[in-house]
Amino acid sequence: MPPTAPAHGWRRAASRMRRVKVTFRPSAEADLLALYRYIAAEAGWETAGRFIDRIEVACLSLATFPERGRKRDDIRPGLRILGFERCASLVFVVGKREVTIVRILYGGQDIERILKP
Repeated sequence: MPPTAPAHGWRRAASRMRRVKVTFRPSAEADLLALYRYIAAEAGWETAGRFIDRIEVACLSLATFPERGRKRDDIRPGLRILGFERCASLVFVVGKREVTIVRILYGGQDIERILKP
């Protein structure tokens, strides 16, 4: 007979996880709109809408596990980059109570050139 989970289990631990607010800078919102328009022109508005929905879900999931992605302090202090479906990069900064989505870059864009101040 398999052992039973302890009463304190993972569900209770998950309910105590720190959650932070996720916000989008205007530049990230503009990136999403430009990406939607590009994909809609190439593959149709339904495909574009589904792709943008998945990106938004990925961004909002940073509320639970914000310390994901690769640290890129070499570009800007506190900056992190997380790949999305091998075709986009989520660029964000993690604060104490908030994750700020800075940019959402698609394809082969030169991330360092775009993000350097």
